[in-house]
Parts: sequence; C-alpha cells; structure tokens
Amino acid sequence: MSKENGLKSENKQAKAADEPRAVEKRWTATRKQEVVLRLLRGEPMEALSRELGVETYRLAQWCDRALGGLEQALRERHTADTRSVELEAALKRIGELSMENELLRHRCRTQDQRGPLGRTKLPK
Repeated sequence: MSKENGLKSENKQAKAADEPRAVEKRWTATRKQEVVLRLLRGEPMEALSRELGVETYRLAQWCDRALGGLEQALRERHTADTRSVELEAALKRIGELSMENELLRHRCRTQDQRGPLGRTKLPK
C-alpha cells in the first residue's frame, strides 16, 4: 500500500511539472498594466499567455480596456483646468458671502445704537 501511495505522489508531481505555472498572485491593475505594455511592445500574445497562465481572450480584453481608457483620457479636455476653475469660482463666492456677512453685522451693530426707528439713542 505504501508503494501505491509513493507512485501516486510521484504521478502528481510529474503532472504538476507538465502543467503551466499556476498564477500565485492576484491580478492587480499594476500587474495587468505591465502585461498590456508587454503586448503593446510586440510580445506574442500566445507566448505571454503560456508564460503567465492566463487565457488569450482575457489578455485581449485587458488590452482592449487599456486602449479604450487611453482613448478616453486623450479625448477629455483639461480636467485639471476645469476643476481649478470650479475651485476658483467657489472661493470667489465664499469671499462675496464673507463680505456680505461683515456688512450685515456692521449694519446690525449700527442699528442697535440708533434704535428701531433709526434715531440715535440717548445715553443713560
């Protein structure tokens, strides 16, 4: 019986050596980016698929998504400029509201000194 167990474990090891390398890590965006860049540099998809243990259709999907994202990024116009314009407008509005508050506070103070009808109060 121990002889059979030994043969089975040897067969499993031989099969594991014949199979492509198992993917040990999770496919993060950074790792996918590296693979897509290798494809864009001209490495054959089949060879890369065998090396990484990833199906060719999945590599093609990654490449298509990356190219779509690149196209979208190039299509947008100055998103950073748009944000800075919005920020500038918001800061301007905050400044206007602050000035308005100061003026209203000043008016309230002077109105308290004058009285409700606008006449100056007599000192007590």
